[in-house]
Amino acid sequence: MSKGIIFNIQKFSIHDGPGIRTTVFLKGCPLRCEWCSNPESQLEKVQILYDVQSCVHCLQCVNHCPQHALTHQDGHIHVQFDQCIGCLKCIETCPQKALSVEGEYQSIEEIVRICLQDLPFYEESDGGVTISGGEGMSQPTFVKDLVLALKEHQIHVAIETTGYVEPVIFQDLAPLFDLLLFDVKHYQSEKHFLKTGVHNERIIENLKWAHEHHIEILPRIPVIPDFNNSLEDARGFVELFQSLHIKRVQLLPFHQFGEKKYEMLNKEYAYKNKKALHNEDLKDYQNVFIQNQIDCFF
Repeated sequence: MSKGIIFNIQKFSIHDGPGIRTTVFLKGCPLRCEWCSNPESQLEKVQILYDVQSCVHCLQCVNHCPQHALTHQDGHIHVQFDQCIGCLKCIETCPQKALSVEGEYQSIEEIVRICLQDLPFYEESDGGVTISGGEGMSQPTFVKDLVLALKEHQIHVAIETTGYVEPVIFQDLAPLFDLLLFDVKHYQSEKHFLKTGVHNERIIENLKWAHEHHIEILPRIPVIPDFNNSLEDARGFVELFQSLHIKRVQLLPFHQFGEKKYEMLNKEYAYKNKKALHNEDLKDYQNVFIQNQIDCFF
């Protein structure tokens, strides 16, 4: 069976689709959202994380890297991910465990075995497995094999998707899923590009195709400060969804759960110290949808 690169398998998830679920996080994403809560998901390769608080600056990792992918500058270890081959020699030689790894290749068989451990919980709660990321469809052959293997056990399978997928791949994979948790980040293409690195035409095209082909979709809006959180933005989303005849949407208020990961990846975080949003902050925003006959919930 094929292997894919993942960075986490999270059991007993209750926010990634109906019921109790196991969420399988795949690495690789075509977007570079400035607020991304899983920055370790973006590259489809093994990555080294660095915890400066644990480091004693012995430089064992730098000296043992065969690719010379690690440097020591300004009191930090820096990893050149384009040079790193994931051999993990740096982790093996670090006496303080200041380095860790994100990403490993796992087989379909391994992942299905882990998911089947919770089959009774899926059956009791009408739950199942959710493919997340990153972008699950960025590893199309692997994710197709995985979904088909899970379906052999009559497991409900959902995917969290950015929608930014080649239409031929999207149209092949989307019908396999019982539910698409489909993120829609902005209704305007240029503004979408400024904060995510891609335009939104392909995303809207795929959303429209899925809806027209009667695939179960839950559009979700990650509500982000200074990007798409104004009442004008809510009205822009309403206009988009009305044009697509979509009547239901979930709001995902901005949070800071991923902030520490940027530091460990030696990456700048554009939303550092930005205040999180809560459900009560978005009641007027929610009401714009409700007043336009769109079921809107958190």
